[in-house]
Amino acid sequence: MTTIQWNAFQKFREEYRELCFSWNKNEKELFVLQKEAADLKKVPPYKLDTAVVYNQVYDSITQNDEIKLIVIGDNPGKEEQMAEKRSYLVGQAGRIAQGFFSRNQELGIDFRKNALIMNKTPVHTAKTDQLKYLLKNGSQEVVDLIHESQKKCAGLIADLHAGLLKGAEDYETEVWLVGYSELRKNGIFQDFKETFRNSYNAQNWEHVMVFQHFSMNCFTKDLKEFTLRNPNVPLRESLSLIGRLHREEIFQ
Repeated sequence: MTTIQWNAFQKFREEYRELCFSWNKNEKELFVLQKEAADLKKVPPYKLDTAVVYNQVYDSITQNDEIKLIVIGDNPGKEEQMAEKRSYLVGQAGRIAQGFFSRNQELGIDFRKNALIMNKTPVHTAKTDQLKYLLKNGSQEVVDLIHESQKKCAGLIADLHAGLLKGAEDYETEVWLVGYSELRKNGIFQDFKETFRNSYNAQNWEHVMVFQHFSMNCFTKDLKEFTLRNPNVPLRESLSLIGRLHREEIFQ
């Protein structure tokens, strides 16, 4: 990273780490709600280690690394909250994403080295839609936490992205917002959506792409369907067209 990019990343990392640690003060209540939500959906029992998950991978990033892509998922799941992991997109969806970039090396992105992974909120639930249970049954403090975390994440990502683009020399970092069902009207992530869009100027917004989630192979299926309809369009251009199409659909 250039000096400007490195400074932007360090600011992002320090602020986000501090926020996650402060939000974990609600761990006791969150654990109860997270277990109840999982039981209600008949999720197989698992050990709850982390209520609000900070991505510890950030602490190993140095100025020698290149952040070519920011991938924004939904929220940390069962594997992401495990004490021995505490990182994002390391479950099945993450393995699908890693496989995609490994198979398509012309994109020039090593998913575990060049992609910075974030979420719309760091609050854990086994399944994303279980956040609705937390919002319905949690105390006002928990409800405020979930709303605030979305706004803070959106703003921090936009600021980091602006810094990475401002300091760019050899590449311009893209943001891939993956998973958009809960960004639709009345979805869980309305706070994230509104803050995220309002945090961007027109120039930087052109580097934001929206895709279906990697989970359940939704991203792969969407790309395959597009490719079948447009067999002569190169992969990089296909991704750009799909990402812009979904962006306009969600942020119209």
